[in-house]
Formats: sequence, structure tokens, C-alpha cells
Amino acid sequence: MSQKQILLNAFTMNCVGHIHHGMWTHPQDRSVEFNSLNYWADLARLLERGLFDGIFIADILGVYDVYQQGIDLTARESIQLPVNDPLMLVSAMAGVTQHLGFGVTANLSYEAPYPFARRLSTLDHLTQGRVGWNIVTGYLDSAARAMGNKQQLAHDRRYDQADEFLDVTYQLWEGSWHDDALVVDRQRRLYADADKIHLINHQGEFYQVEGYHLSSPSPQRTPLLFQAGTSARGIQFAARHAECTFVNARSPDAMRQQTQRLRQAAMDAGRHADDLRIFMGVGVIVAPTEREAQEKYRSYLEYASPEAGIAHFSSSIGVDLAAFDLDAPIETGDTRAIESVSKAYSGWTRRRLLEQHAMGSRYPLIIGDPAQVADALLQWIDEGDIDGFNLTHILNPQSYSDFIDLVVPELQQRGRYKTAYQPGSLRKKIFQQQDRLPDRHPAARWRQAAHFN
Repeated sequence: MSQKQILLNAFTMNCVGHIHHGMWTHPQDRSVEFNSLNYWADLARLLERGLFDGIFIADILGVYDVYQQGIDLTARESIQLPVNDPLMLVSAMAGVTQHLGFGVTANLSYEAPYPFARRLSTLDHLTQGRVGWNIVTGYLDSAARAMGNKQQLAHDRRYDQADEFLDVTYQLWEGSWHDDALVVDRQRRLYADADKIHLINHQGEFYQVEGYHLSSPSPQRTPLLFQAGTSARGIQFAARHAECTFVNARSPDAMRQQTQRLRQAAMDAGRHADDLRIFMGVGVIVAPTEREAQEKYRSYLEYASPEAGIAHFSSSIGVDLAAFDLDAPIETGDTRAIESVSKAYSGWTRRRLLEQHAMGSRYPLIIGDPAQVADALLQWIDEGDIDGFNLTHILNPQSYSDFIDLVVPELQQRGRYKTAYQPGSLRKKIFQQQDRLPDRHPAARWRQAAHFN
């Protein structure tokens, strides 16, 4: 059985209500302070104390307006509204940490690749190589309308656009500057060698870009690449581009089937099975004893909002769940929302969804003492063939401090969690190899041998 060490990201968002809806009303939750830099700096310091690999910051463009065909509940329960830009947080958190990584979500459907590539390179410089990009194409028609479109592109067409977006950014990150283009010679008044800075000229279906990358090569060049999505087209995209994928399943056996599909797809694309690090979303309620953990869970239920959870879910599948009777089967049909989620829940009833969302979320929840939590996590790792977790917070930051104080020592004692950070970039920490993408990744084709020392 595998003895790999667990990788761990804190999963959060630059908003009040992220995953476990309603918990912002708990008196010990600090999420309403999200507009404060001190809030984020405190969280970053805490996570680095717990040796977390990174903080994974979700994001959304648009609003959840499908449930009851409006935003009344969304606004009242702060269901990811208001939500601020995740990239703006990174410099502040990097300034108070040395090792913590930052996976930031950005929707490429409404970005231009040329300035976006510069923003990520800038953050990679400022963090000394600790930045990852969670690649998303969006799933809300409300975002499309806000950006001047009638609706989103169809699901698979969004991935076609994403493939080309990545090709453009790879050219900028990997192909525009030689490694030795920067000279920085005061005596010769030579800062950079123009002969070693190349114009990219991309003329494609979605993008036409002619220009030099505005940033010199950052520690990772291309940021660590995250992706979520297990539709057939999503797996195809992940197999080509992703280094870290974010998936969910209802059991370790079902998870293993997903991970096997993903790893095989990567090999079919000319990469290695272990070129993917696979993360699962999970919530943890832990206390020194099982009884105390169950008591904590019962107390949390008083604050959670199952209805807010399914309002969020309505937008995820593009179906107004308020229109269904409690026990009527829900037929999702064709959707431009999250295809894999929509198919997985077709036929459920609203009553069953409300029960599943008792804690305001459909994410798996582990409740118990430190040994029980560690057992459950390791079962997912070993039987599900995953590499780590995106740990949601029930209360922020208490969920993380509880995990750090109680579960981390248990995992360390079993030899399944690091006791110190390794030096290097986020990519090097995650893969224990190099700072930059391996040569078998498709981005590498834009490199020229002369670029690298």
C-alpha cells in the first residue's frame, strides 16, 4: 500500500460564504473580515505554521441567480457575493510567509492572454516561485451577460478556447525570453540583450497576439497549473495541461476509477501517470475525543444553511431547484454549467439534496478524534489513489487551527505528513523535482535549447 505523504491546501475564497454556507453567522467565524489584509496575513501565517503546501483561492465571475430566479437568498446568505479578486491577496500573504504556495483561480474566458501572462509572472517573481493558476472557463450565464454576451459558449467550446489560451501563454512564458537575456551590466549600460528576447506571433481562432512577453523569466516561468473538471472534455484538457487536478467522488473506490482515468489520459497524451497530483475537497471537524467532535458538529448544524447550499448547487447545474417538489426527481438535461456535476446528480430529489447539504455544502465531511480523522484521510489517499486534499473551512480560521493542532501531529507520527518544508518553488515542493515544467509537458515545445543554461 502507498506510503506517500499527504499534500494539503487550504481551500477558501475572497468572500464571506464559500463552501459551507451559513457558517458566517457563527460567532467564532472571522469570514466577514475578508476585506482586511490582516485577516489574510493571519491566515497565511497559520497555514505556514501547519506546513500547508498552499492556499487554494477559488473565484467566480457572475452571481448565483438561478435558484428562485434571482439573488435574494444569494445576497441574504452571502453565497459568494460579494466576492473580491483573489490575485490581489497574494503579495500580502507572500510578504508574511516563506514557503506557503498560492493557487489562484482565474477565468480565462474573460481574460486576454497577453496582460494575464504578465500578472502571473509578476506574482511568480514577487513570491519567488510560489504561484499556481487554477484554470477555469466559468459556468455562469450571469457572467457572460455581464461581459456583454447573451450566454456562455457551449461546454466543449470553452475548452477549445482554453486550449488556445494556454498555447498563447506558454509562448509568452516559455518562448519569449532566453534564460540569459538579462545581463544587468552597469559598466556596459546593458540591462537586457535584445537578441535573446523573441516576439511571439500567434494567429489562431480565438486569439491574435503579436508581442514580447513584458516580464523577464520568473522562477517557474509557467506557474504551477491546477484544473478541475472530470467531464470527457475536461479530462482531455487535464491530460494535456494540468499538473494538479481537483476532483470529488462519493467513495474511495469511485475516486480510484476517476484517478485511473485521469492518469491514463495523461499517459495517452505523452506524459507520465505521476505528472498529475490529484486533490480532493473535504471538510474536517476534529476534537480531542470523538464525543467532543460530534458535539461540535451538532452545534455547527444550528448555523448552517442547507437551502443556501442548494441555491449554490442550482447554479452549478444550471437548474432552478426551487421549482421542484421536495420528492420529485430532478432532471438536469443538457447544460452549459458544470457538466460532470449535472450528470452525477440527475434523478436526485430536493429533499435528498437538502439532507446532503446539512452543513451548507455537498463536500464530504470527516468528523472524529485525531486518529479517526487521520484514518479516514489515509483511506482516501491509499484506496482512492489521490495525492492530497483541498481542506475547506467550517469556521475560518478555527477549522484550520484545529486541524494543525490535532491532525497534523497524528499524520506526522505516522510518517504521512512532512515535518519541515523543502526549499524551492511551489512546483518543486509538490513534485520534488525541478522549478520548471518537465520537457514532456506540451509547453516545453516553445522552448529553444539556447534559452536554458
